[in-house]
Amino acid sequence: MGKYDEIIHLSRPVDNRHPAMSLHNRAAQFAPFDALTGFGGRIYETSRLTSERIDLTEDVKQTINARLLRIEAHIKEHPLVTVTYFLPDKTKDGGSYPTVTARVLKIDIYEERLRLENDLNIAFDDIMALEPAQDLSFSSP
Repeated sequence: MGKYDEIIHLSRPVDNRHPAMSLHNRAAQFAPFDALTGFGGRIYETSRLTSERIDLTEDVKQTINARLLRIEAHIKEHPLVTVTYFLPDKTKDGGSYPTVTARVLKIDIYEERLRLENDLNIAFDDIMALEPAQDLSFSSP
């Protein structure tokens, strides 16, 4: 006969002063404890990868410039373009290279910025690739 055989099949005692704890509250007792508050976020931020800025060749810069001029000639049509550009990271060195397809609203020569729909405003120096999403009689220079 085992040590607890007499009580193993008895029902749990009921205490009227202290009602049974809900399963949710019981589980919360065993939830992980973050002794170093905010440390997890810093670990994530440190491990997040960014890309270095790519320096374009003069040929690529000339191609982008020629395409910007061609787009400017068709600006009243608000041409659809696909742009890959450098987006600097706000907290670390480097950044990312998002690609968007949007309509061109304005080419600001004085501020050297490409203004697209959805409030996208890209500096000419940040453009890595520029392709028409519609035929504007583009050709390589």
